[in-house]
Amino acid sequence: VFLTAFFASKLEHESKHCNGKGFQRPGSSAFDRVYTANQNCGHAYPTFLAVLWCAGLLCSQAPAAFAGLMYLFVRQKYFVGYLGERTQSTPGYLFGKRIILFLFFMSLAGILNYYLIFFFGSDFEIHIKTITSAISPLLLIP
Repeated sequence: VFLTAFFASKLEHESKHCNGKGFQRPGSSAFDRVYTANQNCGHAYPTFLAVLWCAGLLCSQAPAAFAGLMYLFVRQKYFVGYLGERTQSTPGYLFGKRIILFLFFMSLAGILNYYLIFFFGSDFEIHIKTITSAISPLLLIP
């Protein structure tokens, strides 16, 4: 919520500083960059919420929460990088993609564990939690 409010305020600020009326503002590269970064972050947010919720519910809450906080930090870095040159946003984008992939694999492991319990009676929840807890600090490596 706070991140979305920050993005919206930056968009409003750039919109006020641009000349002309209407949505099309020719020659306003700063506004275009802010608008595009805001749209990109807004489009990725539902996917982030879905995989965060599934990973926390189906696998382990602590690593999912850590990855979620890291994702919010990375999206901030992506947005600020987008305000400069477009190449400055690439590290934030790639880092965010890696965190989303980690959350997706956590969700997948939780679903797989559920079916292993259902069909075979084998519960690997402790092992999955141990592995995800050990891997989550590796998300800090750029």
